[in-house]
Amino acid sequence: MFAISLGDDGAELRPLEPYHAEEYLAHIERGREYIGRWILLADASTDLSSARAFLQSYADRAAADRGRLYGIWVDGTLVGGVLFSSFDTAAGICEVGCWLEETAVGRGLVTRAMRVILDWAVEDRAIHRVEWRAAAGNTASSKLAERLGLVREGVLRESYPLRGVRHDMEVWSVLAPEWRKLRAAER
Repeated sequence: MFAISLGDDGAELRPLEPYHAEEYLAHIERGREYIGRWILLADASTDLSSARAFLQSYADRAAADRGRLYGIWVDGTLVGGVLFSSFDTAAGICEVGCWLEETAVGRGLVTRAMRVILDWAVEDRAIHRVEWRAAAGNTASSKLAERLGLVREGVLRESYPLRGVRHDMEVWSVLAPEWRKLRAAER
């Protein structure tokens, strides 16, 4: 198993796999209300069986090279994660997403983790276009996409049903040459 340090604050990025089901469920329970405000992730894991099934679905996606799921641990505690909800090397397109417990907000954890997975997608897997979708009201997600250098392309009106309410979905993206230029400027 690998772990990638996200800095000197004890934060690590690791694959989040089915054997983490108990730890993942405990994390979701701690952050269910906060995480569930904008994404369905919290609703997908309500007990150990559903948590294991969710993690297995991403293990299956990883095995098929169609998606991946990574956890963010701080001092050994799972506090959030990043993912490729879709990953298509033939088309050169993927979609990324993230989540975080409220107690871990404001530390740059997701920003650092996203840089790791975007670098990997662009440089190691030759992904040309990375997409990010966020509910229009989720300003923290939109600010993160902007901070990473993604471009807001538009809004899919009322395309995202969440607990009986339809939300507009912002679409953001970055192309491989843009990402490389952004990363070179940071170094």
